[in-house]
Amino acid sequence: MGVISVLLADDHAVVRQGLKMLLQTEAGIEIVGEAENGEQAVALAEKLRPAIVLMDIAMPLLNGAQAARRITKASPSTRVLVLSSYSDDGIVDDLLEAGAGGYLVKWAAATEVIKAIREVHGGNQYFSPEIAKRLNHRRQLSAERKRRSSTPSMLSRRESEVLQLIAEGFSNKQMAAHLGISIKTIEKHRQRVMQKLGLHETASLTRYAISHGLLRPVEAPKESQPA
Repeated sequence: MGVISVLLADDHAVVRQGLKMLLQTEAGIEIVGEAENGEQAVALAEKLRPAIVLMDIAMPLLNGAQAARRITKASPSTRVLVLSSYSDDGIVDDLLEAGAGGYLVKWAAATEVIKAIREVHGGNQYFSPEIAKRLNHRRQLSAERKRRSSTPSMLSRRESEVLQLIAEGFSNKQMAAHLGISIKTIEKHRQRVMQKLGLHETASLTRYAISHGLLRPVEAPKESQPA
């Protein structure tokens, strides 16, 4: 992969010195510059084009999110990795929106810092475990809310009824009899349900209905057999 060039950006000289001592002992990583405020970090990133900017959030003149946004615009090939003592969700969201590729808490182990640099340089995102856990939990909650709210807004009342009956195993003929409408109308409703949901197989429609709680404990009626 070659040498990973790193620019350190932190307003505390002792922090920069500690990071420098850590990274200088690691093969394949080279410190190419140091910045003590956000403006300087942007200027050096544009000039040096480092692979990674390892940066704190709370810096003079320009905060981490502002600096990250300007760095990724000025040097698109540069990845920003945040190393900060702040870890609340709002700050993490701001940095991700600004283009940061990773977020570490300052008490992270030395091996984790090195791993994060290599991961972010490789095109991946990297987060301290506690931050990653919170992000995953929030994404799951968001996906669940979206999943649960999609059907009522997408389908009409009649379409929801048809979807439910499909999932319960009703044939078109049985649905028509149950709802008191023609088979042709049932077919039209069924087609609209498939188009709106982007699902074109009965099994997929059934799984969708189950996941959205549309099933009732009703068995499909058996069609009468000819005498």
